[in-house]
Amino acid sequence: MKIAPQRTVRYYSLRFKRLRGDPSFLAFGVAIGVFVGITPTIPLHTVLALMLAFILRASKIAALLATVLVSNPLTFFMQYYLSWRIGSWLTSSDLSWEKIATVVGYITADPGFRESLAALSELSREAILVLLLGGFVMALPLALLGYILSFYFFAAVQKKRREKRLLK
Repeated sequence: MKIAPQRTVRYYSLRFKRLRGDPSFLAFGVAIGVFVGITPTIPLHTVLALMLAFILRASKIAALLATVLVSNPLTFFMQYYLSWRIGSWLTSSDLSWEKIATVVGYITADPGFRESLAALSELSREAILVLLLGGFVMALPLALLGYILSFYFFAAVQKKRREKRLLK
């Protein structure tokens, strides 16, 4: 299977450009997707992104697209590692990388939803606290950045659409 990063970038660019709605509505969806995608909650990303977008009245499609774009097999190992490092630093935990690597390896083998949750629960409360705290600390500024960048992106796309309609 050939990996074509340019094609993937173009695909997601077109998907985002085709979204309709107020730029702040769409950007808020992107921010939610970025936030959820960066947190170490892999088996729950889709559910969490949809729930938060629904509750906070943001674009559900933008949230899902951003979640998939941010959290994919190329990025989530680094996200888990950084979540662990940041969370360990903030909590002064002695959580070993071997424990985390074992569980992440099991989850990425896609054993199923229940099995993934069981593997996560084996890490204990300390590990979950460390990973979630680190993930939230990492996700907040990136979600804010995602909101700002996507707001300007969607505003520019809509401005271009209006100008095209006026020229017709």
